Amino acid sequence: QVHLVESGGEAAQAGGSLRLSCAASGYPYTLSCMGWFRQAPGQEREGVALINNAISTEYAESVKGRFTISKGDALNTLILQMNNLQPEDSATYYCAASVWGGSDCQLTGDMEYWGKGTLVTITS
Repeated sequence: QVHLVESGGEAAQAGGSLRLSCAASGYPYTLSCMGWFRQAPGQEREGVALINNAISTEYAESVKGRFTISKGDALNTLILQMNNLQPEDSATYYCAASVWGGSDCQLTGDMEYWGKGTLVTITS
């Protein structure tokens, strides 16, 4: 069973930066599809950024140019660098992963495994 744990969420001021990390355990091979999703209170969950087969990335329009997704040095670790944060970025951020990448690896697609989330709060 794959277990995902997020870290790095905290309160920050608008214009600031945060770095979220996700570590996966329980799977000894590469998780080819990994991404970040977020959900604010009273809103639906939305895809934020995704990396597919460690080659291609996909971003939500609202975060393009501000957020960067990357794989960490260790196997199945994921980073989300968030710059120029805005109050509308406040949400619980979830790390998600699927074993297989390819055409099914999309921000609007289903992911097999989910973390429990880390809270990001941005104040103006």
